[in-house]
Amino acid sequence: MARTRRRQHKRPVVDMQFLTSGISTTLVLVLLGLVLFFVLTARNLSVYVRENISFSVLLSDDMRQADVDRLRKQLEHADFVRSVEYVSKEQALREQTEALGTDPSEFSGENPYSASLEIRLRSQYANMDSIARIEQQFNATKGIEEVLYRKDLIDAVNENIRKITLFLLGLAVVLALVSFALINNTVKLAIYSHRFLIHTMTLVGASWSFIRRPFLRRHVWIGVLSGLVAAALLWAAAYWLVKAEPGLISVITSRMMVVVSVSVVVAGVLITWLCALLSVNRFLRMRASELHYV
Repeated sequence: MARTRRRQHKRPVVDMQFLTSGISTTLVLVLLGLVLFFVLTARNLSVYVRENISFSVLLSDDMRQADVDRLRKQLEHADFVRSVEYVSKEQALREQTEALGTDPSEFSGENPYSASLEIRLRSQYANMDSIARIEQQFNATKGIEEVLYRKDLIDAVNENIRKITLFLLGLAVVLALVSFALINNTVKLAIYSHRFLIHTMTLVGASWSFIRRPFLRRHVWIGVLSGLVAAALLWAAAYWLVKAEPGLISVITSRMMVVVSVSVVVAGVLITWLCALLSVNRFLRMRASELHYV
């Protein structure tokens, strides 16, 4: 009979307070996850844009095909090269004829274009300093006439990427602080209703660690479950975006979403645990007379 009564008065694991705290924490973690999602997406997008900026290495007409093939193989193994494509004189003439709608060789009597190597750099080398050094290497190579690339385009891309990155990082810091404040208020309100119970437990001689344990465990579970729900919502949003625009698969990658999901769950656990610890400690330090005025 006594066991039955204890079982009836045992506090349920999931109650209304648990649900409301979980929902509030989930919404905040979704907001935090979205910021991280946009930061990582912008990073992947910057890599994609930089690696699709190409420049042309014009080859002299008297360069032998064997030398061209050897140079292309050397470039394919170079650290700064993402991809290299050989464009022959005939292919260049054909592409320009299609673009202009007329054959330029009809006016000059010969093919005015040179064979070239179209090179795409790795993202970390797609800046003016690295390109200037690469250009010097090409200019010192026999058989290369000229290196063509758009300096203004590269400068504009890098400057815009830098501005966007700084803005998103600043926004991430601000929203991280806001997220901590919102979750802290949610946890504080949840523990506030138990402040007299906390004080009673101190009066009967319970240690601070014993009193904190159930509150910390409860809010860690709230953080875990809220983080998992938030991660699921973010995965659903990413899936919808990729399904609506398949080209985004190169920017919104599975690896990026795993990083976002793990970060959201870890942030949920750490923030709820820390907020619960601070709130319980606050009430543990209060005297009985102060509990009525908080």
